Amino acid sequence: MRFPFRPGNGGGSGGGSAGGLGWVAGAAAVRQSVETILDTEPGERIMRPTFGCGLRRHLMAPNTPATRTAIAAEIAEALTAWEPRIRVTEVAVTPGEEPALVWIDIAYVHLLDLSPANLVYPFYLR
Repeated sequence: MRFPFRPGNGGGSGGGSAGGLGWVAGAAAVRQSVETILDTEPGERIMRPTFGCGLRRHLMAPNTPATRTAIAAEIAEALTAWEPRIRVTEVAVTPGEEPALVWIDIAYVHLLDLSPANLVYPFYLR
C-alpha cells in the first residue's frame, strides 16, 4: 500500500476513479520500506516494539564524527534486521551545509534482481 495513503492510480492497482488506495511494488516498495524504517522509533509499533531505527535519539547531539558514525551503524543494523529484500553496501553520514544537518547516503542492492540503489536522506540533529 502506498504511504502516505493516497488515492490509487487505476490500472488494476486499486483506487483511481473507482476509489480505493494506491499500491506500490518492486523497487518503490523497497524504498518506501527503507524510509519507514528510518522514520520509525523503536517502541512506536506495539506489535513490533524493536522495529525502526532510532534516529530521534540523536536529536540535539553534536554534529561530530562520533555522532555520524553511531548514526551510520544504527541505520545499517536496522536495515539489515528489518528489510530482507536488500543488502546494505554502505551507509555514509556526512555533515551538511547547516551545523545541525547531516546527509545520510544509503547504498544497497535489491536481492531480487541484484540491481543497485541508493537513498539520500537529510536529517537534522536539532
